[in-house]
Amino acid sequence: MIKQILDLHIHSKYSRACSKDLELPKIAEVCSLRGIDIVATGDFTHPKWFQHIKNSLVEIDNSGVYKLNTSATFNSFLNKKGNQIRFIIGTELSCIKKHKGKTRRIHVCVFAPNIEVAEKFNQRLEARGFNLRSDGRPILGLTVKELLKIMLEIDKRMIMIPAHVWTPWFGIFGSKGGYDSLEEAFEELTPNIFAVETGLSSNPKMNWHCSMLDNIALISNSDAHSLEKIGREANVLQFLNEKEITYDNIFNIIKSRDKNKFLYTIEFFPEEGKYHYDGHRDCKFVCSPEETEKLKGLCPVCKKPLVIGVENRIRELSDRTEKEVEKIKNNFIPYKSLVPLPEIIADAFGCGVNTKKVITEYNNLLKNLGKEFSILLEKDLLEIKKYSELIIVKAIERVRKGDIFIQPGYDGKFGIVKVFSDKTERDIFK
Repeated sequence: MIKQILDLHIHSKYSRACSKDLELPKIAEVCSLRGIDIVATGDFTHPKWFQHIKNSLVEIDNSGVYKLNTSATFNSFLNKKGNQIRFIIGTELSCIKKHKGKTRRIHVCVFAPNIEVAEKFNQRLEARGFNLRSDGRPILGLTVKELLKIMLEIDKRMIMIPAHVWTPWFGIFGSKGGYDSLEEAFEELTPNIFAVETGLSSNPKMNWHCSMLDNIALISNSDAHSLEKIGREANVLQFLNEKEITYDNIFNIIKSRDKNKFLYTIEFFPEEGKYHYDGHRDCKFVCSPEETEKLKGLCPVCKKPLVIGVENRIRELSDRTEKEVEKIKNNFIPYKSLVPLPEIIADAFGCGVNTKKVITEYNNLLKNLGKEFSILLEKDLLEIKKYSELIIVKAIERVRKGDIFIQPGYDGKFGIVKVFSDKTERDIFK
């Protein structure tokens, strides 16, 4: 059996507010260090990025899965390590159109079984007059149902998965422009939607409160806008052998929700997500759903309606209590919540994540212990102790137990995660 870690939602340097370092060779390099085996290309509708995909990748045995073309001018490191990373053809699209009396702003992940199908899809969108050069995640004047219909007309193997479904502004269930159910959005095409992306501000357990998602696979991806964020959420699948790793099998495993093949998802602590709680960023006001109810949904600073976050919106659509979820949790694909290793090191040392001290320790751990996910998830703590300081070991142990401190995110502002509450607590382990 072969275990693979997949991040199926990232961006390229052609998406708005994204790093210029997001190119396929560099993406492969980061994946090889972090322990990600399969990653989506992102942004395949953008003409320049699509050409980069065509020039940089070669399909593996007509599988719909690609690897770096080592005949291209990549550096020697990538030829040895990065070329082991597999890619599938995937992107995120923004659908904005009035539907059923309300303007819907919905982001979706779209996947194509190969480059040829992706090219046909791009040509269809261009023929309809959409400007694909404007952004790596272009805005389409379509409902998500209309977009799905186009996809299925081109090739029935194309797949749509609604992205970060609970976020207020662009989630399909979001408080600002979303729907109350998949059926409301897709109508007779709903059976084609077999998975949704939970997003950084929710975890699977929160979604289990909604029985309407019982037959829907819950996947997690990074939605990375920089190399550093790749893999902050991911999916762990298991295949019989190398030949089983194909586009069709990847999505069949997700669709089936077979716990022997879909092992678990890797999650942010949802409080760290930038839409977890309610609030107003400009007013620097944040509150829980209970407080929002007491305030009648109005910001006490500016007296305008609060931006309703993910936790509150899930409560609104939920039909299960916490006790009911506990009774049925074993029916679902499990998950593991993590904090990225550089952030753990930075908090343990009490310094910035981009400081030389953190980078040096990070590289030391990878050199001696292997890939980041292996260190965070699998390595014995005593083995980690051989190559690092006690405080790092204790920090990793705390994250594994979920024994951390989080100031929840809200209205586009990320939450703050602390492994140690203060300097005094850190000093105990020094």
